Amino acid sequence: MARRTKIIATIGPASEREPVLRDLIRAGMDVARLGMAHSTLEENAERLSAIRRIAAEEGRPVGVLVDLPGPKVRAASFGDDPVVFVEGAAVQLRIGHLRSRAAVIEVDYEAFFRDVEPGGRMSIGDGRVILQLGDRDGDRLSSTVIHGGVLSGRPGLHIPADRLSVSAPTPEDLHAVEFFLEHEVDMIALSFVRSAADLDRLGTPPHPHGPLVVSKIETAAAIADLTGIIEKSGAVMVARGDLGNECGIEVLPVLQKQIIRQCISLGRPAITATQMFESMIEGPEPTRAEVSDVANAIWDGSSAVMLSGETAVGIDPANVVATMARVARHADENFDHHGWTAELAELRLTDAADPGTSITDAMTVATARAVEELGIRTIVCVSGSGFTVRSMARFRPSARILGFSADERTVRQLTLSWGTEPIHLPEDGEIDLRVIEALELARDQGGVEAGELVAVLAGTDPTSRATNELRLERIPAPA
Repeated sequence: MARRTKIIATIGPASEREPVLRDLIRAGMDVARLGMAHSTLEENAERLSAIRRIAAEEGRPVGVLVDLPGPKVRAASFGDDPVVFVEGAAVQLRIGHLRSRAAVIEVDYEAFFRDVEPGGRMSIGDGRVILQLGDRDGDRLSSTVIHGGVLSGRPGLHIPADRLSVSAPTPEDLHAVEFFLEHEVDMIALSFVRSAADLDRLGTPPHPHGPLVVSKIETAAAIADLTGIIEKSGAVMVARGDLGNECGIEVLPVLQKQIIRQCISLGRPAITATQMFESMIEGPEPTRAEVSDVANAIWDGSSAVMLSGETAVGIDPANVVATMARVARHADENFDHHGWTAELAELRLTDAADPGTSITDAMTVATARAVEELGIRTIVCVSGSGFTVRSMARFRPSARILGFSADERTVRQLTLSWGTEPIHLPEDGEIDLRVIEALELARDQGGVEAGELVAVLAGTDPTSRATNELRLERIPAPA
């Protein structure tokens, strides 16, 4: 079985050179993440252009995700070399953006002293270092290291979302969105979403005419409005670093499962992120605990798993992706497809409020059952926006999913969807012509044998999001 779970790799100093980008694509990177917190608009635009060119040369669709920084509080740069913080050491915190070091951390956030709570604890770099905060003395806040570790780059400092003076999207976020809309970026991730109203303020056209918007769930407020956020999002990311700080690490595994299940039931791809293979930033292999974490995230139903520092600043980005691909493939092979389909069918068919949704639910459930009962090995989904493909992918069928679209941006956005092999469909006319073209491409590009029985799923009304047609067709012989 080919790998079904998608891999997102963050591009940074260790992976931005063209030979490394090519190696990442060959190793299995499906989506390239460009983090705006550490690079300029122009630098990331150059990376986007290089990724698309190399992906075209390699003959593989690769999506590009721009991750907006949001109201994330970050330290000024520690420079090129990692800095070690020892338990018990005294550290001063002050507002600034020039340079951080072991004795003094500059915080690039003007409202820091107003929003922070003296006497509390502060997590830095997703928990790699934890400080006990003391008293403020003029332009400095004293603290003591109570959990030592290593920091590099511009790590984030966690301030509870309900104390932050700013909200998402920030003016800088909106400027970045406007910039990347001109570059037709495929996906945009919004950090520190607190409510569905935050997504309205982003102001992007609905996908595929605009980017697919990924909501990062990393605040307690987002959990309270989870259904509303998911319904307004194109996809969702479980950002476990700040979410664990906000809600407590002891409840994080349960929240991860709940968020993923709700995302998939609503037909939205779910990304699990943060410290997946953290040890591979400096080492050649992940720990056994990290491998188990990734496998369990996949069995929870994750559409994609995301690598951050491992590929952005790690010693061997391509090795990280190749290792993740092996782990994901093995986990996919042991996924309970039958149990998942039965559970999801029961969950979704109780929701008949929206006629279009009900029709799509019924058709995708029928397809999932046909796959199992008839032993169908391939599902051909024909879609303009990708809605049909994502609706089918949520059932996690054992069959391959070939996702065809005449919209090239849709094809790149489908690189995030579980189990989907996106293929560009030149034909964009009547549904019968598109199906014929898709069947021929399934044979010529998808490796499906002539004569094989496949399920064809499509929506016949371009003005509706409903998936309303299921056919069982034979792959035609070459002319």
